[in-house]
Amino acid sequence: MHALTDLLEIIMTKRPHRTSLKDLAKELGVSIATVSRALRSSPEIGRDMQQRVKDLAKKLNYRPNPFAQSLRKESPKVIGVVVPNLVTHYYAAVLDGIEDEARRAGYSVLSANSHESFEDEAHAVDNFINLHVEGIIACLSQNTTDYRHFEEIADMGIPLVFFGRTCLTDRFSSVTANGDEAAQQATNHLIETGSRRIAFIGGPNHLDMVRRRKHGYLEALREKRLPIDRDLVLCGKIDYQYALEATEELLRRENRPDAILAFNDIITFAAFTAIKNCGLRIPEDVALIGFTDDVHAAYVTPRMSAIEDQSHLMGVTACQLLLKGINGDTKVYKEIVPQQLVIRETSAKK
Repeated sequence: MHALTDLLEIIMTKRPHRTSLKDLAKELGVSIATVSRALRSSPEIGRDMQQRVKDLAKKLNYRPNPFAQSLRKESPKVIGVVVPNLVTHYYAAVLDGIEDEARRAGYSVLSANSHESFEDEAHAVDNFINLHVEGIIACLSQNTTDYRHFEEIADMGIPLVFFGRTCLTDRFSSVTANGDEAAQQATNHLIETGSRRIAFIGGPNHLDMVRRRKHGYLEALREKRLPIDRDLVLCGKIDYQYALEATEELLRRENRPDAILAFNDIITFAAFTAIKNCGLRIPEDVALIGFTDDVHAAYVTPRMSAIEDQSHLMGVTACQLLLKGINGDTKVYKEIVPQQLVIRETSAKK
C-alpha cells in the first residue's frame, strides 16, 4: 500500500504537462470515455472518430501511462482517495478508516492531497482516471465550485463517494456528519452557561459543511430569542493565519463576542491562540467550542470543549458505499455519521 501511495506522489510531482486523455477529450469536444475507447479501437466508436482520436494523440505526443496499463492487465483492486489536507488528524483518521475497510475487501488505496486547491483536486482525479482505479472517494477542496471533473466520472461510470464536503448529491453517494444538530447543541450549551454574544467562525459559504454548521448555530440563537449579529458571523478562508488574524480583529472590537463556535480544528486552534494573544481568559472572558478531535482537544490548557467526529467510522462507511458501487449497486446513498459534543473546560463560564 505504501509503495502505491509513494508512486502516486511521484506521479503528482510538479513537472512539464504531459498530454492526458482529458486533454484529448477537451480538444475534440467528446468525453474521456469516448477517447479511451477510440484508442482501444472499440467497436462502440465509429471508425472516423477512432481515426480522429488517434491522429490527435500522435500530434500531441500522447503516451499511455505504463503503470495504468499494468493495472489494467493484472486487474489489481485499487481505489483512489482525494482529501483537502492530509496533515490534519481528521483527514488522516478518515483515510485510516477507508484503508481498514478496503484492506478487509482485498483493495489497496492510493491517496492524494488537494492542498485545498481546485486545480490539485482536478489533477488528482485525472490521475486516478488514467490509473484505472476501480472507484474514488473524495472530500471537496475549499476552492472547488466547478464540478465538471466529477461529472466526467459519472459519465464514465466510475463509482464515486463523497464524504464531509459534498456536491452533486443527486448523482453520487455521500457520507456526512450531523453538523447542523451538533452546532445547535453546542450553541445552546454556550447560551445555557452564560454566553450571550456568540460568534461563528467558519469557512467558505459555498461549502455544504459550512452551511450546515452555520445553520445549526443560527437556529439555536433563534430558538433562545437572542439577536443575530451578522458582524459575529465570519465565513472566510480555512487557513490558520487567516482565522487567527480575523479572530484577533473581532476580539479587539469594543462590543466583542463572549463566546466562539469554530468550524473545524484549524480554525478552532487559531481562535484559541487569538484569545490568548489578546490577553483574554478562556472561558471567563471568551468561551470556546470547536469542531475538532479528542487527540488535540484533551491536551491543551484549558482542555477544549469540542464537537468530535467519528472520523474513522466515516472513512469505513464511505469505503463500504464505494464497494457497493464497484459491485454494481447504482443506488445513491446518503449516510449520516453522528457527532458528539464533549464538554471540558473552555465553554462553561464560572
